[in-house]
Amino acid sequence: MIGLPRGRAHARVLAVVLALFALQLGSLVAPAWACGCGALVPGSAQQVAVGREASVVRWDGRQEQIVMRLTVSGDARQAAWIMPVPHRATATLADPALFDTLNTLTAPAHRDRSHFWPQDGDWPLVSGSSDGGAPPGAVTAPGVAVVGRERLGPFDVARLTATDPDALGDWLHTNGFVLPPRLDQALQPYVDQRWEYVAIRLAPATAGTTLTGALDPLHLTFPAESPVYPMRLSRLARTPQSLGLYILAAHRMEPSSTIGGDPPQVAYAGRVTATSGPLAALAKGTPFLTAVNQEFPDPSRITGDHLLRRTATDATFQQVIYEDHLSEVAGIPAWLLTIGGTLAALATTGVLLTVRRSRRAVVPAPPTFPPPPPHPPRS
Repeated sequence: MIGLPRGRAHARVLAVVLALFALQLGSLVAPAWACGCGALVPGSAQQVAVGREASVVRWDGRQEQIVMRLTVSGDARQAAWIMPVPHRATATLADPALFDTLNTLTAPAHRDRSHFWPQDGDWPLVSGSSDGGAPPGAVTAPGVAVVGRERLGPFDVARLTATDPDALGDWLHTNGFVLPPRLDQALQPYVDQRWEYVAIRLAPATAGTTLTGALDPLHLTFPAESPVYPMRLSRLARTPQSLGLYILAAHRMEPSSTIGGDPPQVAYAGRVTATSGPLAALAKGTPFLTAVNQEFPDPSRITGDHLLRRTATDATFQQVIYEDHLSEVAGIPAWLLTIGGTLAALATTGVLLTVRRSRRAVVPAPPTFPPPPPHPPRS
């Protein structure tokens, strides 16, 4: 083994020590976790992650409603969730059964489909393997006005106006949270547009436990000239993001642009026919449901919020997943029977032709007679 010069060895050891120190320091800083329509800010030296986010946007031409359910994990015992809204909002708790109903309604249809020729996985093409997310409002800071505060189950909800993101950061700090610098910068466009915020202190129902699992869904309502789904804060995410959005309106809807992600994919489009339950109540007056999925491989490219618009037609759509099966007759692949039968028929035909030729009668050649004797010459 060749030894390093002493100077280089010391430099390498110093680099390793600094790297470990940086990792340790980073573990003490609680980052914000950006989700589709807001940002989570955990308490000091705590971590929280959004594993899944489901959202419903309802728009009737005058008013917008957003229902959200977050599934979180981590070691945080509390977190602040900040949601920008274009106008003054009210907040209530929503029925968790709403999302169960939506999942059932928009699930892909499964249909059987047979194929004649063998595919990968069918004999004899069998392969070796198969592969089958103190409460806000307690103290105000200059530049922030608390316009409302409610207690909703385990949540303390404060509705704020802010003239600048620094003031919002001061307010969060006063109430036990630290506004990360990147989130501070991302909020500036909302401040410029004079949007308001809904700030919610998330805490588990049982004191002393951590935030984990699916949280109670929250229901926000605010005036809106056109439907919008806030997405700008998702550009802070450091990992690829997925958006699953249900849209209730009078007609089929779609995002007006990709805002820096992959093209949105429609998963379902159709009218809600339920007459009872939380979905029927929410869809009253806005009976057309559109489910959209979108991927954001590079969240830093997100350019703004999703503006939603009516599509050209109200065509219905449902995903179909086909279960392919090889056509069989009495457990035997149909293609094998067909080929075997064809070969057998050809073999039989060949045998019959051979036998027929062998039995064909031989026609004898016509008899030959000697030429007549020449006539004697006349005298």
